[in-house]
Amino acid sequence: MTESGTLRLDKWLWFARFCKSRTLAAKLCAAGRVRIEGEVIYKAHHLVRPGDVLTFPLGPHIRVIRVLQLGVRRGPAAEARQLYEDLAPLKPAASPPAPREPGSGRPTKAERRAHDRLKGE
Repeated sequence: MTESGTLRLDKWLWFARFCKSRTLAAKLCAAGRVRIEGEVIYKAHHLVRPGDVLTFPLGPHIRVIRVLQLGVRRGPAAEARQLYEDLAPLKPAASPPAPREPGSGRPTKAERRAHDRLKGE
């Protein structure tokens, strides 16, 4: 951490465990996939301060994160979660489909062939 209370964006993403390596964090930034306060960032060395709001894609989700603290190391996940506040929490997985009675729905291959034989096709 520098004296002015800022940290490189790629380092912070790595410390907060959003990227597996600093190289991947730098590539995410270079691709223009990270926004700070709505401004697209193309440089991994852009400085992050506590209070900044980051928006970036992570898997199938768009993450919106507020920086609470600057890290000093890449620690365990519990420590990393204290570095940020999730402003758009992940939605729970889709609910399972409604249960159906056995036999209702599409016919099986054997049932379809029996039906075809009955119709004479």
